[in-house]
Amino acid sequence: MKDLEEAARSLGLKLLVFNASTENEIDTNFAILVQQHPDALFLAGDPFFSVQLDKIIALAAHHRLPATYSGRDSAVAGGLMSYGASSHEAHRQAGLYTGKIRKGAKPADLPVLLPTKFELVINRKTAKALGLEIPPTLLALADEVIE
Repeated sequence: MKDLEEAARSLGLKLLVFNASTENEIDTNFAILVQQHPDALFLAGDPFFSVQLDKIIALAAHHRLPATYSGRDSAVAGGLMSYGASSHEAHRQAGLYTGKIRKGAKPADLPVLLPTKFELVINRKTAKALGLEIPPTLLALADEVIE
């Protein structure tokens, strides 16, 4: 959070942070959020938010709020865009670790791995519905563009 606040401040942006752990809190936070008229929403990766993804994407669309998510599945499900660690690469690494453990490696001896491959996915259909034009340079950088 400290890094986010610092980055927002350096860009002259106002950062609003909302937490939710129930469906009612999501509804309440969106009601407060839309009163603030934000330019965009970023949804951090969280298991609870993953379960509530369809609801959150629908609320963002209903309020015409451009939203960026941390996982590819969000953009595929109708979110505007996502940027985050590649789940495909994470599963591949898990398979490699499983193989090493099956061959006798002790889990405690294996290094902790951090993501090294990140992917940007843009949903142009959602962008059009929001009346947004995605710059061609950003589209060119995307790992996947959903038409």
